[in-house]
Amino acid sequence: MQKKLHRFEQIDPSARTIRDLAPTLIAIIVGIFMVILDTTAVNVAVPKLAEDFNASLSVVQWTLTGYTLAQAAVIPLAGWMSDRFGARRIFIICIILFTLGSLLCAFATSATQLILFRVLQGLAGGMVMPLAMTMIFRLSPREKVGSIMGIMGMPILLAPATGPIISGYLVDFVSWHWIFLINLPVGILAVFLALRFIPKFQPYESTDFDILGVILGPLAFALICYGISEGSSNWTSTETLFGLIGGGVALISFIIVELLRRKQPLLELRVFKSFSFSRGILVQWLMQFVMFGVIFLIPFYMQTEMGKSAFEAGLWTLPQAFTAALFMPLGGKLYDKIGVRPLVVVGLTLVAIGSFMLSDVTSTDPASAFLVPRILFGAGMGMAFLSMNTFLLQSAPAQLVSRVTSLTNSMQQVVTSLSVALITTILFNVAEPIIDINQSTKQVLVHPAPAAFHDTYLILMWIAIAGIVIGFTLSKVRMGQSNNHSDKPAELAEM
Repeated sequence: MQKKLHRFEQIDPSARTIRDLAPTLIAIIVGIFMVILDTTAVNVAVPKLAEDFNASLSVVQWTLTGYTLAQAAVIPLAGWMSDRFGARRIFIICIILFTLGSLLCAFATSATQLILFRVLQGLAGGMVMPLAMTMIFRLSPREKVGSIMGIMGMPILLAPATGPIISGYLVDFVSWHWIFLINLPVGILAVFLALRFIPKFQPYESTDFDILGVILGPLAFALICYGISEGSSNWTSTETLFGLIGGGVALISFIIVELLRRKQPLLELRVFKSFSFSRGILVQWLMQFVMFGVIFLIPFYMQTEMGKSAFEAGLWTLPQAFTAALFMPLGGKLYDKIGVRPLVVVGLTLVAIGSFMLSDVTSTDPASAFLVPRILFGAGMGMAFLSMNTFLLQSAPAQLVSRVTSLTNSMQQVVTSLSVALITTILFNVAEPIIDINQSTKQVLVHPAPAAFHDTYLILMWIAIAGIVIGFTLSKVRMGQSNNHSDKPAELAEM
């Protein structure tokens, strides 16, 4: 008996509209919002966790580090898993495991247990973003993919900004356990919607298992992220050097293995032969560095220099989050019409102006001094960030999309870790730090000097300007003009 087709599969891809895709988009967005939210939600809970578990901050900090390392380790596997077993199936399994991990985190009775359960969350959540991007790209009509990716991108910028607000409220007024418990109904809803509305994807015929890549890739990205994370406190420590040197050796070995493997490598590194892709991913790294630098810097400054609570500092991420949500769909629509170059140039210009304005904010200014810079950041990132992601997918052959999303997400994880680590290093070294002694506990407290924050904002401004300069060299090719299911960019024809 002939298998009945899913209603969605009966629609020709070129004839699909955003309305046709809406249920699928909602199903994917619910899943990725939950996972990305937990990337920043736990940050403000670290002091409370240390108090409840009677553990040191350095130990509890591993609830963040372990989550990040686990994500970095599995992201390279997402492309192969998607091609081998189908993106929908792996996406649903990851959401289920992430939800179970959240339940375990909520009932952890020690710091060690919480760290282990956070690692489980990271292992499950790491694949969700590249899988989501792969599914949306494969389902979308080529001429509308910018608009659709813009809609899907809203949680990517909203979740990191709203995470500290939600968790700050729960930590201050409810309980830290609810940071994880709120994932249960969301996870159940995400699984139901995925089963109901995400169509099945046929696995690719050739799905050879790259055993060396599976070992070396996750090892390289996890060790590098670990070394960078440890470098935020001491770049010459044994832990830092172990991570960076070990990760570097594993990465070089991984690159050699992947380039020599002509058929089904874990990550398709030959896509860097496209100059368009290489320039684009460099701009994306610069944007990623600045975005997470600001997400880290502003709440830190508001708490250490302006005396704001975690919840108050988190609330001031709302202007950026709402503006990003407003401008991201607009950026997607404009991408389909004018291409990526003007969006990146204008977007990063707004980010550079916002960084310059932040460098003039002092501890005696009202919190509203952050309003305009935050709006500029939201508008700039909303216009440029997902447009850049879409451009990178355009720059690769269609059959390599799942491998390219794994590659770009792996590198984004490394750049995010590098951003926080380098900015922490700059803060404590660009100017003499301030040393205080808590009279009640006799604990020595080291704070960055106010001038260090101002100089760091200027450094972010120059990084944004570097992105603008490279952005002017990007191709003006639009989504509807290339990268159909059979064509390859000319630069990759010899791959």
